Amino acid sequence: MNKIAKQSLLTTLFAYLGVVVGYFNVLWLLPFVLEPEQVGLFKTIQDLAILLVPFAQLGVGNGITRFFPLVEGSKFSFLTQTLAVGVFGFLLIAWLFLLFQDTVVSVFARNSPDVNDFLLVALLITLFSLLSTILESFCRSYLKVAIPSFIRDVLLRLLIAVLVLGYYFKFYSFYYLMWGLGWVYLLALLAMVGYMMRSKLFQLTLNWQNLDGKFRKSFFSYSFVTLLGTAGALLIMKIDSLMVSSLIGLDANAVYIIGFSIAVVIEMPRRAISQVIMPVISEKFAANQLDDIHLIYRKVAVNQLLICLLIFILIWLNIDNLYHFVPNREIYQAGKWVVFLIGIGKITDALFSVNSEIIVFSRFYLFNITATLIMCVAVILFNLWLIPIWGIEGAALASLIAMFLYNLIKFIYVKVRLGFNPFSIELFKILLIGSVSWSVAHFLLPRLENVLFDMALKSTVLVSSYVVAAKFWEVSPETESWARERAKHIWSNIKKN
Repeated sequence: MNKIAKQSLLTTLFAYLGVVVGYFNVLWLLPFVLEPEQVGLFKTIQDLAILLVPFAQLGVGNGITRFFPLVEGSKFSFLTQTLAVGVFGFLLIAWLFLLFQDTVVSVFARNSPDVNDFLLVALLITLFSLLSTILESFCRSYLKVAIPSFIRDVLLRLLIAVLVLGYYFKFYSFYYLMWGLGWVYLLALLAMVGYMMRSKLFQLTLNWQNLDGKFRKSFFSYSFVTLLGTAGALLIMKIDSLMVSSLIGLDANAVYIIGFSIAVVIEMPRRAISQVIMPVISEKFAANQLDDIHLIYRKVAVNQLLICLLIFILIWLNIDNLYHFVPNREIYQAGKWVVFLIGIGKITDALFSVNSEIIVFSRFYLFNITATLIMCVAVILFNLWLIPIWGIEGAALASLIAMFLYNLIKFIYVKVRLGFNPFSIELFKILLIGSVSWSVAHFLLPRLENVLFDMALKSTVLVSSYVVAAKFWEVSPETESWARERAKHIWSNIKKN
């Protein structure tokens, strides 16, 4: 567990470093350098590409994690095979994309016609992203998630910042800025390959004889089944942005994306924990250690909610101050309630723990497809219904409803099939602590004219009351003990130096 804890800590640190860079990019650099329509186009192309990745990947990402323990001695053959599948999947998606290009063009033609000029850029990003995610899955199977997290969350965003700054200094036009976005993803892919080669985790071989037909059949069957679940889950989370562009326009999508980007930081701890815990859950299922999985299920729920809720109430407490630093804030502050609604959705994700991971790696993984397909249809219908009524807030509300129902369905299934329940009295204690801490900082403190001082005062009071109450009620003794040990370790290293 020390190795897991170390990787989880590093991954979380890199994730939040990436958040800092991402905040700079999305909340300041893009609104400062680009017009709202250009911001919307820039992000719409990225979202479209990311949405295509799981379909092109053909589900092999989850297949790698599940079957990796079974390929001892043939890991590089397994790596080569999955990369070949990824390339085949991309060619298939590219062919379908071009075949139905007129349909895709018609979706954006009315309100966002500029999207259609850069559809090939989206395909380019799709190719490089899917290869990176396959390599990242292999690193995760080796419990090496920190550096891949750095490449994905930090390096890629730094490269995007450099790209946008090049446009600001007039080194190239907006047209070449958009095409440069594709090549930035190529550089991130090359960085991933370089890391794996240095760590001796990357080697291509055409000797697949050790992977017999029975293994390949099981692997591809599982991967194809989980493809629909993974792609559908991403569709649920990304379709809102594309539908805002399609139904309202690129400028509205820019406002929506700024709000969404503020809220998405809430789920960073959950992502980091999920990346580290997935191979552990897979191994526990392989060893039929169901009691251990149930214990992980409950502990992760507490620790995720404890951290994610603190981030959410900090953001909402300072929401006006955060928008103060966004260039042209009179335009983008219209997305304030998007932050709240998406934030509540992310809290539901944390509250329901790792139900998706448990289903994916259990013998009931087929259910993931059913739940996901139902919710894909539902989220599209919710967006078609709510966006014309409430605009970008309608898109955020559609996402919130979809996230809650999606998690609720999976929770009920896990409860019925495996008897697992992530809920405990500690979760309700955390929710009460968060509500009281936010109320104290929001209602009892005066608003200071200086934005930085106002943020510092309110945040200090909120965090202090939250931490003290969490310690008093002992909502997570394990987390408290781990934090104390890490603090002692850091302090001892400081004294030695």
